[in-house]
Amino acid sequence: MLTMLGEYVHIMDSKGRLIIPSKFREVLGEKFILTKGLDGCLFLYSEQEWDKFDEKLQTLPLTNSDARKFMRFFLAGASICELDKQGRVLIPPTLRDFACLEKEVVLVGVGKRGEIWNRSAWQETNQYKDMQDIAESMEGLGI
Repeated sequence: MLTMLGEYVHIMDSKGRLIIPSKFREVLGEKFILTKGLDGCLFLYSEQEWDKFDEKLQTLPLTNSDARKFMRFFLAGASICELDKQGRVLIPPTLRDFACLEKEVVLVGVGKRGEIWNRSAWQETNQYKDMQDIAESMEGLGI
């Protein structure tokens, strides 16, 4: 099974185009979904993984306010993207603004999903000084 792994620093051009690493392109395919992510980044999903995620979202109860907000967060900001001949994607302005993307960005592979980060935000988030405590708390989740 193909997964997205690794960390890549790339430059986004003035038009909002960003090269997607070739290892990610193998997993994402020519068309993929880009949406708002958690922690201030953007999430990248292959069409197949997006369909699985969307199916789960559609099972949430419409009578639950948090469920409605959760669905809106991911679905309203989602965009179907295609790569150009140079392996670049045009990131929509609303998503660029959401993630505060500037010239330098970091693409991170986290298995079935990719993430796109503002480089400064990634460096701040990627400190993991409390990793020992986090690792211990994962035991309760079966890790």
